[in-house]
Amino acid sequence: MQHHPMLFEEFAVEAVVATGVMDHLWQLGWRHFGAQFFRYSMNVHAGEWQHIVPVRIDLERFELSKSQRRGLRKNEDLVCEWLPASVDEELVQVFEAHKNRFHDNVPTSLHDFVSLMPGNFPCACELLRCRLGGTCVAASFCDVDELATSSVYGLFAPDHSIRSLGIFTLLKEIERAMEQGRRWHYLGYASHEAGIYDYKKRFAGLEGFDWASETWVRNPFDTGQLI
Repeated sequence: MQHHPMLFEEFAVEAVVATGVMDHLWQLGWRHFGAQFFRYSMNVHAGEWQHIVPVRIDLERFELSKSQRRGLRKNEDLVCEWLPASVDEELVQVFEAHKNRFHDNVPTSLHDFVSLMPGNFPCACELLRCRLGGTCVAASFCDVDELATSSVYGLFAPDHSIRSLGIFTLLKEIERAMEQGRRWHYLGYASHEAGIYDYKKRFAGLEGFDWASETWVRNPFDTGQLI
């Protein structure tokens, strides 16, 4: 069992980062919201310490599960489009409904997660927009670099929760990354303890970042070797 160090680091950028920089930062457990970059190995949730693990999918080992295939079929009636990332009034309306799902750390704005110029600052970012009968019911922001892509933020209309749209947009991100020939898709953070991000643990090809050795380990939540 590896030692799980405690760390919290952050920095901000003022200019667009060069190609390849995001790949390097993601490989070291970094994430960003807008211009603010951060990485942390421990967090407090509901008064308890949690061991935080950056997670990614090895796209060469990814396979859809039966439930994920059902989820894709259930949403075949959605019209999905990839665009350079931007924020408009339609997305703001979906976000305002979506944020009401949260009871703790409720976000105030989409710009808590993406910059005012999300298409290219601080890096290239794409927007997935999903419509039902012409109405936007889900969207996600996904960063793009040479070797990998990375989920930034997803949102959906709570009235359509039965569709599992958060999982659906993640699967569409993975699908696009594979089509583009990327090697990994980063999912952000999860915790060894049970938490709201447990859905990230259910993807084939999952890897977790070992803070102690700064290497990636397969099936981190099956072995428990990172804490």
